[in-house]
Amino acid sequence: MGKNNSIQEAFSETPSNFIKDIIEEDLRTGKHTTVITRFPPEPNGYLHIGHAKSIVLNFGLARAFRGRCHLRFDDTNPTKEEEEFVEAIKEDVRWLGYDWGAHLYFASDYFDNLYEYAVELIKRGLAYVCDLSADEIRQYRGTLTEPGRESPYRNRSIEENLNLFERMRKGEFKDGERVLRAKIDMASGNINMRDPVLYRIMHVPHHRTGDKWCIYPTYDFTHCLSDSIEGITHSICTIEFEDHRPLYDWVLDALETPRHPQQIEFARLNLTYTVMSKRKLKVLVEDGHVDGWDDPRMPTISGMRRRGIPPEAIREFCRRIGVAKRESVVDIALLEHCIREFLNKTAPRVMGVLRPLKVVIENYPQNKTEMLECLNNPEDMSYGSRLVPFAREIYIEQDDFMETPHKKFYRLAPGREVRLRYAYFIKCIDFKKDADGNIVELRCTYDPETKGGNAPDGRKVKATLHWVSKEHAVDAEVRLYDRLFKEPYPDRTRDGRPFTDFLNPDSLITLKGCKLEPSLLKAKAGERYQFERNGYFCLDSKASTPESPVFNRIVTLKDVWAKIKRQLRQ
Repeated sequence: MGKNNSIQEAFSETPSNFIKDIIEEDLRTGKHTTVITRFPPEPNGYLHIGHAKSIVLNFGLARAFRGRCHLRFDDTNPTKEEEEFVEAIKEDVRWLGYDWGAHLYFASDYFDNLYEYAVELIKRGLAYVCDLSADEIRQYRGTLTEPGRESPYRNRSIEENLNLFERMRKGEFKDGERVLRAKIDMASGNINMRDPVLYRIMHVPHHRTGDKWCIYPTYDFTHCLSDSIEGITHSICTIEFEDHRPLYDWVLDALETPRHPQQIEFARLNLTYTVMSKRKLKVLVEDGHVDGWDDPRMPTISGMRRRGIPPEAIREFCRRIGVAKRESVVDIALLEHCIREFLNKTAPRVMGVLRPLKVVIENYPQNKTEMLECLNNPEDMSYGSRLVPFAREIYIEQDDFMETPHKKFYRLAPGREVRLRYAYFIKCIDFKKDADGNIVELRCTYDPETKGGNAPDGRKVKATLHWVSKEHAVDAEVRLYDRLFKEPYPDRTRDGRPFTDFLNPDSLITLKGCKLEPSLLKAKAGERYQFERNGYFCLDSKASTPESPVFNRIVTLKDVWAKIKRQLRQ
């Protein structure tokens, strides 16, 4: 089916923000002649929607100014990093619509350079080997209101520090026995400047360098120098690194590097009805609250991709929330709105009955099948139409019939007439129940003069129902995904309760025996559809088989949570 490129372009614009203003001024004054940004994830887990904001910002700015954005893995902690995460991150960035071209880098590419930089700091009297344990370093560091104390090893000679650092590299000491620290100011009001650790001993093989190193640089030491080596012009990071900026600048100034990138901080993304902490996401996975990192309820990019959320909607969401300095919490309803807005314009319509109720149209010929023309997308006629079979026996939704209807129920009831989408008017004349009193079958008649859904005599009906031919129906499993938490701020603990206490028990409802129109036999993993009146759905990329398709609900047609909130306020 056709694609509307103008829609995708509209969902990719880069709005104005304070970082964009800084870059424009730098280019105007000649401070820089090109723009080079970077997205620097640590390969110690899966990316989530918060990382998507950074990806969109860094790659988007580079694209807006015809520069480039590097993908660089800050792989300085081999105890937590795996090649699996590297490949997953690359897939996520590509899926969001961005390409780093030839500019894929790893901090581990620079381990030799970083070691030489550390040696140079020692030679300049700006770094020393410290024998304090990690706990002792914390004790010596002081507090926010009290200055720290100098390490008793702070005034070792340059020669002794060079010797000890070389022996650290050769593996002569145990993990944690010694570290290399910067010599800055133990009385600084910024705790990050109180002689921070630059190197630590870890006898752990690295996923790329193997056993070559048993000492590894810290993130703060690595990041600024990696930026400098790559010629990054604007090093954009989240607001929690604002207090680290003086150390970023100190390292580059102390080493007199020829290129000194500018670090700029922005507020990270906080979203209602979810958690963003890697630690808490790990708890959800390891304790079995979700089915892995790509569970469609997870805020991970892989989970959102599997659920069927389009990357264009994520980019539009990031564009709309903007870039600011101040932390805030964004309502997840905005993300859901962006998803609906995009899918309403692009998703082909199909009919699927999730909780089927059999209907027999008594006056319709028993061996007859009609092929009815149905629009693929009323929002865009270029999507064309398809033929859907109609026969004597069909399925409708169970809740589209009520034996004793209340005043505001307009759908099918005894003696009442309704319209079948693209088909005919039908009237219920009888129904059957099972031994438990459940309605299992309706007996109806149809008006052959109402083909296409209009009566020649001008009579009106108050409801239009979707349906699926029983003979031609595709059996499927449908998973109704919803928000993972029932509380908007699940990580704000109350009365000492863990965040898992606020999980939504209805975040996944699995329906088996659903009946879908036969066109969905051709559905491919990741393809998105609107099941008329039921929501937007996607063929699951992991659980589906040709014999047993599984469809995930991406989002409902309307914000049902808004109605719930209104009811709670009343």
